[in-house]
Amino acid sequence: MLNLVVLGSGTSVPHPQRSASAHWLSTGSSTLLLDASASCIHRMAEENLDWVNLDAIWISHFHLDHIGGLAPFLFGTKHAPQTRERRKPLSIYGGAGLEKLLRAFDEANDYKLFKQPFPVHLCEVAPRSEFEILPDLKAQTFSTPHTRESLALRLTAASGTSLVYTSDTGYTEALGEFAAGVDLFMMECSFPSDKPVETHLELRDAMRLAERANPGKVLLSHLYPEWDGIDLAREAKKLWPGETIEAFDGLRLRIG
Repeated sequence: MLNLVVLGSGTSVPHPQRSASAHWLSTGSSTLLLDASASCIHRMAEENLDWVNLDAIWISHFHLDHIGGLAPFLFGTKHAPQTRERRKPLSIYGGAGLEKLLRAFDEANDYKLFKQPFPVHLCEVAPRSEFEILPDLKAQTFSTPHTRESLALRLTAASGTSLVYTSDTGYTEALGEFAAGVDLFMMECSFPSDKPVETHLELRDAMRLAERANPGKVLLSHLYPEWDGIDLAREAKKLWPGETIEAFDGLRLRIG
């Protein structure tokens, strides 16, 4: 059983109900943050999540609405009274260039982000990698058409429960194959239709991928304000007969 909390279902565009991208995943014994928007550091506290003992962070790519909270989070743990006694490592995973970018943040004002009470491990991974992201959770990566470093992530628990997190991506049929048979297919769905860029998905794209993957459920997130006032689940049903859930900040799902 995996437990998911949507911390941010929105984008870089300020929105009164949707924070930028971040999702909290718990296996029962370990925790993983999927992307780290600027707002996520306070959203974790608002949702009463155990951010003090967070085990790992996944950064899908380096746009600020997905990584903008990482340096502030480390700045917070460095000074927070709650983390003074922490000794277990925090692992941060992402594509090529993660360490260079984070160290640039660090050196911009000599923040000493890596001088923590606990070890910080930076792990750069390549497309088509397989690794253990948590002791009870295996990961596979897939390069997506968004930025050079963008990676989708497939996670499989010891029980067999699985999910794919696309983060931002353009359409590619291979992504549907990567997500084949997962219990939860977490996709971005930036626009209802008429997307202004090829490196994001609109609803028709997402439903084509769902049809190819045949997942247990689909969760659509990274929703621009163009979605306001539209019944996403109803529109999705017109294109794919399976269960499609509209993400919202604070949504909690059990997977598996």
